[in-house]
Amino acid sequence: MLHKIWLGFILSAFVATCYSVFVDGNLGSFQEVMTAVNTMARTSVDIAIGLIGLLAFWLGIFKVAENSGLIKKFSRLLAPLLCRIMPDIPRDHPALGSITMNMSANILGLDNAATPFGIKAMQDMQTLAPVKDTLTNSQILFLVLNTSSVTLFPIAVFLYRAQEGAAQPTDVFIPILLATSCSTLVGLFVTCAVQRVNLFNRVVLTYLVGVFSLLAAVILYFAKLASEQLAAQSSLIANFALFLFIVIVLLMGFYKKQNTYEQFVEGAKQGFEVAISIIPYLVAMLFAIGMLRASGVMELATGGVASVVAMVGLDTMFVDALPTAMMKPLSGSGARALMIETMQFHGADSFAGRLASVMQGSTETTFYVLAVYLGAVGIKHSRYAVGCCLAADLAGIVAAILVSYWFFA
Repeated sequence: MLHKIWLGFILSAFVATCYSVFVDGNLGSFQEVMTAVNTMARTSVDIAIGLIGLLAFWLGIFKVAENSGLIKKFSRLLAPLLCRIMPDIPRDHPALGSITMNMSANILGLDNAATPFGIKAMQDMQTLAPVKDTLTNSQILFLVLNTSSVTLFPIAVFLYRAQEGAAQPTDVFIPILLATSCSTLVGLFVTCAVQRVNLFNRVVLTYLVGVFSLLAAVILYFAKLASEQLAAQSSLIANFALFLFIVIVLLMGFYKKQNTYEQFVEGAKQGFEVAISIIPYLVAMLFAIGMLRASGVMELATGGVASVVAMVGLDTMFVDALPTAMMKPLSGSGARALMIETMQFHGADSFAGRLASVMQGSTETTFYVLAVYLGAVGIKHSRYAVGCCLAADLAGIVAAILVSYWFFA
């Protein structure tokens, strides 16, 4: 799928540039497109090199978090809920442990740990499947929770915003938290409604009341603030939470009598490798997006959407960030490249730049997650999994737009 989209970007840019030259007579259009290609290629390397230090720091912290047992402690908090919303899994089955480990890693933003746990969870649930090439109800709900997963610390978004010169890279923290919470709750409700899972028992209601109470408290607190204070308060809370998280992780490692310094260094060593490894993906997507921008295709597409939106009487500021939202279910690297390009073209602190950041952090890459997890257990029939995942994605995108208008418009 992604390679077809990528090729479509390039061919669309070529056709539009040919039209500009041979019909409109803009003889410099080819040069403008190739200049954009060269600029984006250099930009990709600059971005990756600029991220090395930040990636090294956070990978070091996450390494200590993994070894200190912090994920297992989160797992214990989630286990009672999972037993109720996945009733076809026996209480003593190892799948519950794998699922809680995966979800805990997602909540903490430990992507490297979350994927192995997720594959293990799918394999464990597969042992309970009556039809081995078809998803079970529990596997579908697990996939929906993964594609819409709440991440308390969207570090990657903060890193890219910092790299693009945002004055307060973490000012999107609360908007992301609200949008991703909406995505996860809608995904949970839709899937449980299809599966006829009873959400109105005491344990599930306790968790839901806790989540809604937290979200209500956040909304009520920010509703009292003036518009110019919203971004600053979001940044303040995010930075406090990140600092507190760092301290808790290191204290937990110290309490477990581990050498946190050596573990941090071991994790930080991966920072350079990760930063270098993303260069090819950034180059591939950014130069294609640069072609679209320079050839006028992106402006034509967003202008068309803006015209339709304006016809129905709605504000059109959100349209410039829509490419990120449309790409996110298909490709994480593609959505990341579009977010970066949006911040570069409009500014990291522009409405479009902030909205693209919120969209990037509100959901996961649906089709990538489905491909990895279904492929890991040889599933051929996904039943209604795609529909439930996309419903959660849509909820996250709509929530991202609404919350961003509240905070940044």
